[in-house]
Amino acid sequence: MPQTKVSLTEPLLDFVNHYAEYGFEDKSTLVRTALTNLRRELEQKRIEESAELYATLYAEDSELQALTDAALEGWPE
Repeated sequence: MPQTKVSLTEPLLDFVNHYAEYGFEDKSTLVRTALTNLRRELEQKRIEESAELYATLYAEDSELQALTDAALEGWPE
């Protein structure tokens, strides 16, 4: 597995050094898990922001609302 070098603050270094207390087998597993979770959270935030933008644009566009309503006519509820 590729490796990289990072600089950490003392509190973060202390956290990583206590990996076993958090149930991790080694420091690398703790860091990989933390980064994977951060990436997932950032992607989720980006999706939510995009959805909010689309909702705002839809709410402000009466033509798009009419088009959507017309497309839904005849569909079962």
